[in-house]
Amino acid sequence: MNSKLADLVERNNGYLITFVAKEEGISRQNVSNYVKANNLTKVSQGVYITKDTWPDELYILQLKNKEIIYSFETSLYLHGLMEREPSYNKVTVKYGYNAVHLKKKNILVHTAIPYIYNMGVENVETQFGNVVKAYDMERTICDIIKYKKYMDIQVFTYALKEYVKNKNKNINKLMHYAERLRLEDIVRTYLEVLL
Repeated sequence: MNSKLADLVERNNGYLITFVAKEEGISRQNVSNYVKANNLTKVSQGVYITKDTWPDELYILQLKNKEIIYSFETSLYLHGLMEREPSYNKVTVKYGYNAVHLKKKNILVHTAIPYIYNMGVENVETQFGNVVKAYDMERTICDIIKYKKYMDIQVFTYALKEYVKNKNKNINKLMHYAERLRLEDIVRTYLEVLL
């Protein structure tokens, strides 16, 4: 059983996640014994890390909140479109999701209707190599343009300039999202200035 748990920890970048172990048919008692025997550190309920694993705040938060999608400055940071790590993590949840527990953790929560909530979601690697859900670059650019008045102007300007320089940008996708979000004219105006 220990080798199965050790394999699980290795596959999850030094994380032992109790619900994943349970899905693999490993009992809670075996997980508890392994945690004690291997001196794992608890970083959240049901989430443990090895002593040589750095806690990944974004990954841990998403493990406990499957419905969140990293957005705005957090998404910019994940895509390398922001110079520094944001002061607060920002997430988007589906309209009607009870996000009180997230707000208590100083996480800024944006809500979206289902039609918009799922648009542009992709898996992105954190700086620690763990995979989280975030909006792709194009959706994030649309969002920051739409909510520009709430953005730090330096962060906003840097993100747009970095996006147009990015070799992975997809202008067609950006314009498709802009059309769906009714931002086509304003997005086109920014592109004409920057390209």
